[in-house]
Amino acid sequence: MKTSTEKQWPIVRFRQDLLAWYDAAGRTLPWRIRPEDRQSGIVAEPYKVWLSEIMCQQTTVVSAAPYWRKFLEKWPTIQHLAEAQRDDILAAWAGLGYYARARNLHKCANTVIAEYGGCFPNSETKLLKLPGIGPYTAAAIASICFDQPATVVDGNVERVISRVYQIDEPLPKSKSVLRKSALELTDPDRPGDYAQAIMDLGATICKPKNPKCDECPWSFGCLAYQAGQAAEYPKKLPKKQRPTRYGAVFYLEDDEQILLRQRPDKGLLGGMMELPGTDWTHELPPVDHWMSQAPITRNWQALDDNVVHVFTHFTLQLQVFSSIGPYQSDGVRADLSDLEKFALPTVMMKAIKSARSTPAE
Repeated sequence: MKTSTEKQWPIVRFRQDLLAWYDAAGRTLPWRIRPEDRQSGIVAEPYKVWLSEIMCQQTTVVSAAPYWRKFLEKWPTIQHLAEAQRDDILAAWAGLGYYARARNLHKCANTVIAEYGGCFPNSETKLLKLPGIGPYTAAAIASICFDQPATVVDGNVERVISRVYQIDEPLPKSKSVLRKSALELTDPDRPGDYAQAIMDLGATICKPKNPKCDECPWSFGCLAYQAGQAAEYPKKLPKKQRPTRYGAVFYLEDDEQILLRQRPDKGLLGGMMELPGTDWTHELPPVDHWMSQAPITRNWQALDDNVVHVFTHFTLQLQVFSSIGPYQSDGVRADLSDLEKFALPTVMMKAIKSARSTPAE
């Protein structure tokens, strides 16, 4: 395994060349202050940067940007967000996935209001103590908003560093070495611009597949590139096969309204709305097991095609049962024309779409 201590590339040149590339070719993002504007005294707003960083966790920039704009329209300041109803935040978040982020968003907003008077702390250490903020997000806010010499390390940065130093130890074992190398490279004079520059390098040039090495400002010192092996890094341990879980949901419609219920606060999709359904099991159970959990006794029609949804750690197969007609049951009656008001996760929207496209008998 090669590390930065074995071959001392000119760190200063790495910094200078990356920042020069960023000044000329960095992405224009709705929450970003361009380098020339930063130099003229315009500073990044912590609230906007925080929103963007939380939304971009496990989500592409293209997918996150419309949500970021929507949130700012509804809640233009952290005070507005703190005063919002959590269910409204979950509803606005629906479709982005990883819904614990939305719950922590509300908790964090209230903490910043209560403990810091509505202003984000400028210390990486204090930022780390806020709900939903981990090492990467704390470093991003500290560097981008407050020019603190904090080092950002995410999957993009790990990929860049592993290629530059041709680190053969596979992830996640190599994380400590990658962080140490990333720390050495961080520019102390322009830490905010450097953080965004290395993010952009990983996102647009040093991509997982087909890296654009000929356009890379670091190709002069990239060991993996010089060995013709850039695409082979970072090394990773073989992925475990994703297990499958099985469950069922019950689509009950009457007069253009459907029955919904709220999931428990804790656990996967906590606090979100859903179609009434069963527990999710590791083995495919008999239909009677599902029917014992139906919201009401009914002549249910089983749809031919299952709904399949991939979560981080497992794949879910949902059998959808449908029935049309008057019903009496506890829960929320939701107008089909007004579903955007409810915090329905993507998997439930898939189930609703499937049921509506299959006329009940």
